[in-house]
Amino acid sequence: MRWMAVVAGVLVLAGAGMRMEAQQAGAAKANAAKASSAKANPAAKPAPMMVTTGSPVPAKDKPLLPEAFAGWVATEKPKAVTDAGELDGSNAAALKEYGDQGGMTASYKRNDETLTVKALSFQDVSGAYGAYSFYRQNGWPKAEIGTGGTSNKNRVLFWKGSTVVDATFSKVGPMSASELRELAKDLPMPQGNRALTPPILAALPQDSLDKQTSHFAQGPTGYAGSGGVLPPELVGFDRDAEAVTANYSLTSGPAVLTLIDYPTPQMAEAQYKKIHDYIKAGSGAQPPFPKPLQDSDQVSLEVLRSGPIVALVSGDAIPDESHKLLAQVHYSAELTQMTQGKDNEIVKTSRFLMGVAMLVIIGCSAAVLLGFFLGGGRALYRVARGRPASSVYEVEFIRLHLED
Repeated sequence: MRWMAVVAGVLVLAGAGMRMEAQQAGAAKANAAKASSAKANPAAKPAPMMVTTGSPVPAKDKPLLPEAFAGWVATEKPKAVTDAGELDGSNAAALKEYGDQGGMTASYKRNDETLTVKALSFQDVSGAYGAYSFYRQNGWPKAEIGTGGTSNKNRVLFWKGSTVVDATFSKVGPMSASELRELAKDLPMPQGNRALTPPILAALPQDSLDKQTSHFAQGPTGYAGSGGVLPPELVGFDRDAEAVTANYSLTSGPAVLTLIDYPTPQMAEAQYKKIHDYIKAGSGAQPPFPKPLQDSDQVSLEVLRSGPIVALVSGDAIPDESHKLLAQVHYSAELTQMTQGKDNEIVKTSRFLMGVAMLVIIGCSAAVLLGFFLGGGRALYRVARGRPASSVYEVEFIRLHLED
């Protein structure tokens, strides 16, 4: 029976060697071709072979800005920039709050027209959207470029994935948007949780929303620079808060809704009390009301908390409409599926483990089947010869033949 275990082991190893045989088949064909070539030309020297070990060098990511696109040709190679101060010195602090990771700048020319492009890269989609909303001013018309775009005269701004592109044309033409769409299609897309948009955006009521007025902030500089209505120190960005402000066109007048998202409901409750007391203090509040609060109808100011979200409504709408707008804010916890790449490490590991499991199952099944087949066949053979099916109970004698 020992040889049966050997056979089972060989079958298991044979399964593991199938992949090696497939690789060796290609090598055998190549060696045969080399052998025939050597016979035809005996003086030919064998070609040198380079053997490498370890993992291959990964392919480099494509640069954010190409040297040419849609007829535009760079006057010099696009320049990579790692410091936010070089990309935008006056707004470097806000860019760092959004997770700026550098970017590229380039100048293009086509005939007598010029185009200056600045591409800013961020850690995730939330940072890119926040920076885009920081640069975009209220009232700028929407442009269908990338995930979202806008324009102001010769300047076009759009974002896609974790990248924000700021382009300035010497002369805007009817095909300018189409040309930038060609640039946008090659921008990288992040994977996993880096591809998620800010969850707080889903809490904005959609009725009467002016969609080109929402501004997302992850720090005090970005919040103040994008028109935040509260003093930045009162928001609590040191507690990892995120804020979004948006304008609403209500029947009785314009209103501004501010949503602040905190990591936990307990943090939101503590900050809600501070903001509520600040609003109730009115003209005696310290620090004094910023201009957006000063210009608001003081009777319409109202604060509400829903889960980890604190909401504030300001503006000139009547109290009844302001209250209805605030009542539409509701937090609901939802599970979000994170998109994964096709060749990520989790998929590779799962495939490997599944392959090992299948190999073990096939080997064990083959061993069991061989045991039944060979053992049963031996038993039938013994029974056919009139002997017991098993040799366990047979008494064997050793005869020494000691006769003289």
